[in-house]
Amino acid sequence: MERAFALAEAAGRQGEVPVGALIVREGEVLGEGWNRPISEADPTAHAEVVALRAAASRLGNYRLTGATLYVTLEPCAMCSGAIIHARLARVVFGAFDPRTGAAGSVLEVLNTNRLNHRVDITGGVLQAATAAQLQQFFRARR
Repeated sequence: MERAFALAEAAGRQGEVPVGALIVREGEVLGEGWNRPISEADPTAHAEVVALRAAASRLGNYRLTGATLYVTLEPCAMCSGAIIHARLARVVFGAFDPRTGAAGSVLEVLNTNRLNHRVDITGGVLQAATAAQLQQFFRARR
């Protein structure tokens, strides 16, 4: 999670909302990324999607079975859908997102019985630090 926090700092320095993510399997980092929708003019370039793309490209497979995603902010519905399609085993996130969180805060996408895959979720890891990082970013922009 500390690496995800550092990736989020990189996003913030580039004027992006500071969210960082990495995907790990058996102790090996498969892919990482940070928010880039502004710089890439791509609404899908959330940290989670960037990390998923990097991991899938590295493995030559869009299925990332057995992998864990570490991300500084609770995934949104779009990212949660991508996580399910990639068949990630687990998501560990920092700050809860009371506006768009899809891992239990607003929606429950990752564990719904209505889909064909469920993901183990651990939320609130380094929550104070990740929430403060986001708050400081938005405070500075106002």
